[in-house]
Formats: sequence, structure tokens, C-alpha cells
Amino acid sequence: MAYQTIKLTKHSDNIIERDAHAAIIPGALVELNADDEVLSHDTEGGNAVPIMFAIENTLEGKGIDDDYAAGAKVQVWIPNRGDIVYALIADEETCGIGEFLESSGTGGSLHVHVGDAGDSTTVTIQNAIIGVALEAITAGAYGSGSESSATGDYHNPRIKVMIV
Repeated sequence: MAYQTIKLTKHSDNIIERDAHAAIIPGALVELNADDEVLSHDTEGGNAVPIMFAIENTLEGKGIDDDYAAGAKVQVWIPNRGDIVYALIADEETCGIGEFLESSGTGGSLHVHVGDAGDSTTVTIQNAIIGVALEAITAGAYGSGSESSATGDYHNPRIKVMIV
């Protein structure tokens, strides 16, 4: 089911606004740089503290498929444990319900966490785990038409994720 908002369940509304370092897609895991700008999280399996997601710009009537341009003000949500986000999932990612997700290092998307033993059930204790998948998904390859945006202009597969 496709949702029309990034914040599916929220226990508080911790939102900050920062300039975009580069283009950002709503639903992307983001981080701050040294210039206090927001950019898509770019370290695969890297720590994400605090966990932050770009949300749709409802202040200007934009939806989840409307990207922020470089230099634009980005609405950034800092979710709490138990909140549910409609996050970007990496292209060609296959994920089952209950699997732990971490940064894919590409475009602020998430992918399945692979533990020290080479499987998704052995969890390394660090701040890389963003959340747990609440739905199963198989995202298509970019350009395949599978899980693409409503306009077909770009590829934004998303997944329901509970923040841990």
C-alpha cells in the first residue's frame, strides 16, 4: 500500500528545518554536515545519531514525490523509538517483516542489516540499526517501473519501518 506521508505514526513532532546540501527525496535518512546543512546519509552501515528523515514539504503543498532542490529548506523529522516512518528502501532490495534495517549509503535509502556472522539475525551493537521492517518488499531495479514514483519520473521505493 502506498502512503502519502512519511510520518505514519508519531509520538512527538520533533522537526527541524535546514538547507539542503544537495537534492533530497522525502523519506530519505539524512544527516547534518559541518556547515549545518542536511544531506542524504552516505555511509553504508554507518552510525545515524540522531536518526533523522526528510519529510514532505506540506508547508508549500508538496507531497512525498516532490524532491527538495539543493539550497532549499528541508523539513527534517527526528523520530522517537516506536515511531513508524515510510522510508526509502534501496533499489533491488528484498526485505522481510522483522528484519533490521540500516543505511545503504546511497541516497538516504535503507537496506537489510547484515550481522557479524553474515546473516540478518546476528546484530552488531552500534548505532547503525535504524529500525525494523513492518512489511515485506522486493524493490525493483531502477528503470524497471516496479515501485516507481506515481509520475514515473524517478524511482522511490519505500517501506514501513518502526524506529528502534
